[in-house]
Amino acid sequence: MSAYPQILGVYVRNVTADVGAGTTRGSYDQKTYWYVRRTGDDAFEVQPINANHVPSGLRSVFGKGEFMAAFSPEPAYYERNTLPALKSLQKKIAEGEEQFALGRLDEAERAFLKALMIDELSVPANLGAGAVYAEKREFHKVKKALGILLNNDETFQAEQRARFNTLGMSLRKQGMLDEALEYYRKALEYNDKDENLHFNLARVHFDKGDHIAALDHLERCLAINPDLEVARKFQRYCRKQLGGSGLGSGDALR
Repeated sequence: MSAYPQILGVYVRNVTADVGAGTTRGSYDQKTYWYVRRTGDDAFEVQPINANHVPSGLRSVFGKGEFMAAFSPEPAYYERNTLPALKSLQKKIAEGEEQFALGRLDEAERAFLKALMIDELSVPANLGAGAVYAEKREFHKVKKALGILLNNDETFQAEQRARFNTLGMSLRKQGMLDEALEYYRKALEYNDKDENLHFNLARVHFDKGDHIAALDHLERCLAINPDLEVARKFQRYCRKQLGGSGLGSGDALR
């Protein structure tokens, strides 16, 4: 098993900034806090710490030499501020997911909103809130969550797969087919060898009435995993539809 990634905690970066000009010219030290993970022998991933003490926003990667020269560890800050805040964030997300699974949409929404108050860019919280809004058919709120998610690479990482699929299914079930297409197509940019993504895209295209596009993605799905029987059954069904079968769209896979 790989030794990476390793959470190193919070580090501080001091940057000297110049202000003024001429005789009023001066400088001051600017201190910023960063959450650091070591992702390889010569790779250190840093993410800014927000006002609520949790990592949020764009990540950057530094080589070992550059990182060691620019950053200094702040273990007390991590233990005192970031670790408790992260635990609180994770607890609220877990509560939201539990309530969503039980069908308690209002309670789930409240939990996810509390999480977003800690980190408005949190991918798990936005995925959860987006699924709630889709189920409640609050489509303007769904689009706001999608705007955040589609511009964050973390959305499409493997550890988010279960949450990612929950939102995707909610979008499709509630008829937000164009949004679901955009969502899954974006995911394919990160991993076009995921049979589940191609299967889900096939279902969205089918719901839009585009059986040819559905078949295309089913063929790609089965090329990756020939043993996926549900995809093979769906493929046969789509072919019957194109062949003029009397089956109605209501008989499609749910």
